Amino acid sequence: LISLKTNKFYIGETYDIQQRLVYHNDSSLNNNSTKVGIPWQLYLSIEVTDRAVARQIEKYIKNMKNRNYIIGLKENPHWVENLKNKFH
Repeated sequence: LISLKTNKFYIGETYDIQQRLVYHNDSSLNNNSTKVGIPWQLYLSIEVTDRAVARQIEKYIKNMKNRNYIIGLKENPHWVENLKNKFH
């Protein structure tokens, strides 16, 4: 997700991305640090079939701590495929 207010990214994993987006944008439900970033918009979604793989990818992207890497994932679909292959 990307905050349209702060221009910061949120990286997470979920079974239901639309429900998660609604949660992050609902100030009455959202009690975590993403509340200050409302409104949030879907920036990039990486679909995998295994939740353990999703968590590994999430952790990897968070550990990169690099905004340009996240932007690069969206601009270079082969980076996403390489990332998925790395953890499969």
